[in-house]
Amino acid sequence: MTLQLSGKVAIITGAGSGIGRAAALRFAAEGAKLVLGDKTEAVHETARQVQQVGGQAVALQCDAGVEADVAKLVATALEKFSQLDVAFANAGISGGREGVFDLSPEAFAEVLRVNLIGPWLMVKHAGQALRDAGRGGSIICTASVAGLRSGAGGPAYSASKAGVINLVQVSAQQLCESGVRVNAICPGLTETGMTKPVFDYARDKGSESKLGRLNPLRRAAQPEELANAALFLASDQSSYVNGQALVVDGGLSSSHPVTRQLPGQTAV
Repeated sequence: MTLQLSGKVAIITGAGSGIGRAAALRFAAEGAKLVLGDKTEAVHETARQVQQVGGQAVALQCDAGVEADVAKLVATALEKFSQLDVAFANAGISGGREGVFDLSPEAFAEVLRVNLIGPWLMVKHAGQALRDAGRGGSIICTASVAGLRSGAGGPAYSASKAGVINLVQVSAQQLCESGVRVNAICPGLTETGMTKPVFDYARDKGSESKLGRLNPLRRAAQPEELANAALFLASDQSSYVNGQALVVDGGLSSSHPVTRQLPGQTAV
């Protein structure tokens, strides 16, 4: 069986936990060599796990919203592995649940710096490297269902993720004829480092089974399920998918809010 990322080199940010770590392990299992970035020391543990299963990974502690750090990730891929094929801009922060009247400009700007400027920096630097190499490639950005409509995050977080969705659309056009594809994944509620307080609180209250019950699958996602979506966009299996936001939310965004009905009941 041919590995989907055999011979390819991928950058993954936010690789210290959650979707980023799951993607690192999934990409490595499919043959990719990895450059992993995260603000925490946990990125080194992810690299160790990749190496334990026979993969190759370089770990860098970095800030995904700082241009010099993103440029270093790209430079490291080229220096260590002599190429770059995939960039997964996955790092993000929640910014809390404060409403529009409670947020400070500084707090709002910090969420945008990490969640929106960070992916743009990856598109800028990885996109340039991919275009210069002339072999095409794939850039993936983590957006969210919160970027599609209200109800899944605070105002700063939601605005930043809506920006990511538009960013990939614009970037796909800007990289026209380069063969470089730019797409986003839009997770629903997923158990990650960012959402850990929500899951821990529910477990403490004995209400874990209620998490994710608003979607038709009636459960939250696991990071590996999002990693599979990222793998699809990273691989040649998605060779004609470009400028899209792939929603992976258990069906949550397929409907407007409704009161659940029994068969035979009439909607009001």
